[in-house]
Parts: sequence; structure tokens; C-alpha cells
Amino acid sequence: MGGAVKPLTRPLPRVLGWCWLGLVALNLLDLALRGRTSAALVAGAVLLASAGVAYVVALRPKLTPTEAGVWLVNPLRDVFVPWSALTWVDVTDVLRVHTDGRVFRSWPLRESRPAKVRDNLRSVEAGMTQPPEDTADRADAAAASRPPRPVDAMAQWLREEAQRRKAQPPAGRPEGGVSGGAEADGGAPTHPGSEAGGEPAPRWAPDALAALLVPAVLLVAALLLA
Repeated sequence: MGGAVKPLTRPLPRVLGWCWLGLVALNLLDLALRGRTSAALVAGAVLLASAGVAYVVALRPKLTPTEAGVWLVNPLRDVFVPWSALTWVDVTDVLRVHTDGRVFRSWPLRESRPAKVRDNLRSVEAGMTQPPEDTADRADAAAASRPPRPVDAMAQWLREEAQRRKAQPPAGRPEGGVSGGAEADGGAPTHPGSEAGGEPAPRWAPDALAALLVPAVLLVAALLLA
């Protein structure tokens, strides 16, 4: 995969999120230049709150592969899944990362076509009654029989990457957590459970909570002062 890490996400929500932040910035500048009333203060707090929502919902979510595993960055929570713990990746309504006994959902990587979602759900339900080897064989055969959609291609790449890394000799695996360069390139958060051999450890995201709570507090204060 190399030193650089490219987060996997959907481009349209990010474009819309950045456009909204640009509009918020312009409106805040206009309020700062012309607004001197309590109503302008409330409007500014509402704009900040909407910017926080745009960040949490549209800009923050992503899936970031690293040298040690996969970061699932969702709106309010993050989870790190080491390659050694990853057993399967599939797509229902969203991309799902499986470990022994647990399933983690990647919120931004989702299937948008209802018919495709129904087909995926039926495939997953049918796979529950088959051995894992049969499920993998049927999934590979189905993927080969049709052009892969973007989320399906991401899931297939993650499965192949996990198999490749598990097949590497121990000397080829990183001894510690994710290297500083990979973290910096991918923008993935740091986490004490992100060692290559660690267990998946979901956590609340401080930046997401701050992006929602700080504007909320400012809005309440503006309403009280109005």
C-alpha cells in the first residue's frame, strides 16, 4: 500500500459539506460587518451549529486503511480494526467490516440503490446458512459476473488487502502501531488500541462532540441574551 494512505469516502457529501462551510463563512462575515443586534448573534450561533453538523455528517466520516489496520471514522464514533482481526468485508446498505463475533459499519460508504440494497441483504441472509468458504466463493463469483459498483470494489479491495497482509511473514508486519508518516498522510486519528495485534476498540470522537456541543452552548447563550 505504500507510505501514503488515501482515505476511502464518497466525494459528493464532502463537496456539499465544503460548499456549505463556504456559505457559512460568507454569512458570518456579513453578520460581523453589518449585524450588531441580538438577532444577529442568534443567527451567527445557528450558522455555527449548522457548520458543526456539516463537519460531523459530511466531512468527517471516512474509512482509512493504514499499515496496521483500518480506521472506520463515523460521524460520532471511531473504531480501529487491525488487519489480523479483520475476517470479512461486505456491503448491505453500508460497507461492513467483520471481526470474530463483531460487525462494524462504515457510515459514509453506503449503497444508494434500493434494489441493490435488497439484493445485498438477501445475499447476506443466505450466507448465514453456508460455511464461510462457500460464502466467500459465491461472493467472488457474483462479483465477477457483474461490473463492480464503487462500494463493492472498496469491499473487495479490503478483503484482498487483509488476506495479503495475513499471508505476509511476521517480519513483514509492523511491530508497533501505525507509523507517524502513515497517520499524517491519511489523517486518521490516533488511538491507544491501534496496535497491529490489538482488538477493535470503538470510542467517541472528541472533535465531533466538540463540533456539535460548542455551537449548541453558544446558541443557548445567544438565546438567553436575546
